[in-house]
Amino acid sequence: MSYATLMVHLEPGHSNKAVLDVAARLASRFKARAIGIAACQPLPVVYGDGVMSGELMVQYSDEMAAQILAAQADFVSALETHATALEWRSAQLVASVNDYVVTQARCADLIITGVATGDLFDSSHALSRSDLVLRAGRPVLVVPSGVVAPKLDWMLVGWTDSRESRRAVADALPLLKTAAHVTVMELADNDGHSAAQAGVKDVVAWLVAHGVAAVGETPLASDNVARQLDALALEQGADLVVAGAWGHSRLREWVLGGVTRQLMHSADRCSLLSH
Repeated sequence: MSYATLMVHLEPGHSNKAVLDVAARLASRFKARAIGIAACQPLPVVYGDGVMSGELMVQYSDEMAAQILAAQADFVSALETHATALEWRSAQLVASVNDYVVTQARCADLIITGVATGDLFDSSHALSRSDLVLRAGRPVLVVPSGVVAPKLDWMLVGWTDSRESRRAVADALPLLKTAAHVTVMELADNDGHSAAQAGVKDVVAWLVAHGVAAVGETPLASDNVARQLDALALEQGADLVVAGAWGHSRLREWVLGGVTRQLMHSADRCSLLSH
């Protein structure tokens, strides 16, 4: 298994440099084709008696089109010498940006996106990364905007004995096989420590059988596992954390666990998440 097709999500109107840097590195590493994707939906601009001005609608549509074209130009410039082939997909939508990207994910092995930078109250450009992770059926690599050209050579697998973790490790296998060092880590309390050691040993053995340079660790868990995992990743110099994402639907919104939220909003490293 490899990543033959990367889908690179760009946020129109914002810098996508970190996402494009990581996408270019991975396209070269896997000799992959790259599909760029960007979308906006009309901003609900109202005034006076609540009727949207036709002039404002046209003006905003033109601005969105220009932002999408700029994102496309950035995508081509960053990936044209690294990917085996390029494709661009974009839309101005009536439906949500999330629905559009989730649907297009069917053609990719890995989705690369950034941490949302848009205005909290402007849903026209926004993509819910949590919704994407839980609905796409593909692994999602989340790249913080402040990350500077990560090598993606030192990786930490945040393990729990769950379906989501097993899915994440399998989805991340092509990337883990290219790493110089991989640590499989489960944080467990005293009562669960022996089971955690046995589980991590099995995961390490499975990875080693696939050619991954992996070792295992089972530190005792603190009261705040999310912060502890983040601190251990920093201590080890990990530039990528692999983890399973879990959540449930309530009022049509996805609610993620604390560790997953911490990983998705980390400013220090990338995270690869699967559900």
